[in-house]
Amino acid sequence: EVSLVESGGGSVQEGGSLRLSCQYRGFAYRLAWFRQAPGKEREGVAVIFGIRGTTYYANSVEGRFTMSQDAREKSLYLQMTSLKLEDTAMYYCAAASSPGGDWANPQLYNNWGQGTQVTVSS
Repeated sequence: EVSLVESGGGSVQEGGSLRLSCQYRGFAYRLAWFRQAPGKEREGVAVIFGIRGTTYYANSVEGRFTMSQDAREKSLYLQMTSLKLEDTAMYYCAAASSPGGDWANPQLYNNWGQGTQVTVSS
């Protein structure tokens, strides 16, 4: 069982930046950020796994978002830059207790935080 608590959401104008944080407790094979906008499916944003901290990103955020991890502090971060209106969503961090499968499939994650809202306005 992994507990996760997100923070750092808020409102920002287009082109702005935000940094999300996620404090976690417990062991996970991989840790990820997801987001869900009203009326849309939950979408994988970024994932980190392995000793080397390998990361993958959704095409929609590649080059704008950066995921990092402080293993000693058991913290995840999502640095978001050049934010767009379509980045508006509830953002969740998630943990998977087993490896394998498509990292962006939310069904493979069995522990979730409560979410933090990100709103981008024009």
